[in-house]
Amino acid sequence: MSMGDVAGLIAAVAFVLLVGLLAIPLVKLGRVLDEATRSIREVTEHSVPILDEAATTVASTNDQLVKVDTITTSAAQVSENVSALAGLYASTLGRPLVKVAAFSYGVRQAFARASRSGRGDDAKAGR
Repeated sequence: MSMGDVAGLIAAVAFVLLVGLLAIPLVKLGRVLDEATRSIREVTEHSVPILDEAATTVASTNDQLVKVDTITTSAAQVSENVSALAGLYASTLGRPLVKVAAFSYGVRQAFARASRSGRGDDAKAGR
């Protein structure tokens, strides 16, 4: 064996050791990638039903919001009707009621004065 053969043999052994040392991290990296693939598959399997359920919930919520909008619109219409009715009542019956109240107050005051003046005369006569 010549010197060139020994050098070639040493280079070949060194190359085999280098490949062996680099193979270990590559195998570990392959396992990590396999595990990452499994994790992504599991996340996908679990997230699809969640997304379906969320879509159902959003659709149900939209239906409920339509119902709430209908109720709110109806309540606004009722409020407008009550306001119009109150305005009509005030304009139709308000002024006459004020006149009736003023007249009845005047009548009470007149009776009160008449009864005071009548009692006042009896009190003076009783002295």
